[in-house]
Amino acid sequence: MNRRSYLKKSMATVAATLCVPTIVPASVLGKNAPSNKLQIAQIGCGRIARGHDLPETMRHDSARVIAVCDVDSKRKEQGKQFVEDWYRKERGSDNYVDVKMYDDYRELLANPEIDGVLISTPDHWHAQPAIEAALAGKDIYLQKPTSLTVEEGRMMSDIVHRTGVVFQLGSQQRSNDPWPQFRRACELVRNGRIGKLTRVDIGLPSDPSGGEMVEMPIPANLNYEMWLGSTPYVPYTVDRVHPQNDFSRPGWLRCEQFGAGMITGWGVHHVDIAHWGMGTEFTGPIEVEATAQFPEKGLWNVHGPYHVEAKYANGVTMVIDGELPNGVHFHGTDGSIFVSRGSVGVTASDPTFGNSEAFKTTLTDKAQLTIGPDDLRLYDSHEQHGNWLDCMKSRALTVSPAEVAHRSCSACLISHIAMKVPGKLHWDPVQERFKNNDEANRMLSRSQRWPYGYENIPALAR
Repeated sequence: MNRRSYLKKSMATVAATLCVPTIVPASVLGKNAPSNKLQIAQIGCGRIARGHDLPETMRHDSARVIAVCDVDSKRKEQGKQFVEDWYRKERGSDNYVDVKMYDDYRELLANPEIDGVLISTPDHWHAQPAIEAALAGKDIYLQKPTSLTVEEGRMMSDIVHRTGVVFQLGSQQRSNDPWPQFRRACELVRNGRIGKLTRVDIGLPSDPSGGEMVEMPIPANLNYEMWLGSTPYVPYTVDRVHPQNDFSRPGWLRCEQFGAGMITGWGVHHVDIAHWGMGTEFTGPIEVEATAQFPEKGLWNVHGPYHVEAKYANGVTMVIDGELPNGVHFHGTDGSIFVSRGSVGVTASDPTFGNSEAFKTTLTDKAQLTIGPDDLRLYDSHEQHGNWLDCMKSRALTVSPAEVAHRSCSACLISHIAMKVPGKLHWDPVQERFKNNDEANRMLSRSQRWPYGYENIPALAR
């Protein structure tokens, strides 16, 4: 059976076995009243979890983090300590929570007390835990990018929708805290303030080459086999995984085995905003062409300097280039709007780009820059994690639901494919296949190393 037939059969199995339209968390039904706190678990206890996802979730009194999981036992224990210390300081109680620890996220998902999971793992471990969490009826907050490949992203989005779990992507530029300028820019563009939209320029950085390739002993605290997951086995070196003595930026971000580099790492953020402003959140480009330089030596092999041009059915061309200012620049027939994060980062180890202008426009009329009562209004979310928690209670769609998340990621992934396949590629955003290009279509998926990978999820392999 070929891969696409397998996936079609798998999805038919999911549709047949999951007959309820919505799975409601334990805190909403049963013995727990709706006013009870949502019980949250953290999968992956590294840099993003500690610097962003855990504190941004725990600050909301509607939630309580009760469990952590990591394949590195040192990080797992540090995660437990981090949560308990935070609650001790912020809630003034030594007994606020006794955080349960897990080595395997599948055991965590079997805990009926857990309502939702934060997934802050490396990119190659995004889609599969999210799929299994959805099948277990857990609501999901997933760090971007949604997937390593277009195929697994499609499967994840479909299963999230079929199960009815609440899904939020960590594309926090959509929320007002701390960046209200992104929603404002998209509302102005969608309301025609700059005239007919013609082009969107996106500036992203690129990663450095380097990294130590010499094989090292696997730390006793790391389940390296599971950390590699569905990707091929390669010898351990710390520059391929994460630091053992701190929470600085990990080397896996720069290895193509585990991610596509900045085109997805930061690209999902800015492409998501471009889609929001273009009104193309549920589709993708129809043409894409790209060039890129890749390192010729060293461990880190994600793309270096690059240029991408993607054309959409509405006639807008999206340009992504490392030489452009970091941010999103909307160009129309009557003006332009540039928007970025300014000088505000997410974690202390985020790269800085020297770009402090958060909002810039050629528009000068104050009325043009005002959103009136009759204008189109976009989803108003105060804070990304809080929006997820609110939607867990209400069962409403989040500001960054699964299909929107998949589409922003897939646009980046096909841009990455275009970096490797010369010439203009024609993309069908409905079928999610390249037209008449077998080489490019083979890159929409990757082989899955048993026993890991979405092909080997027991619920889908019946």
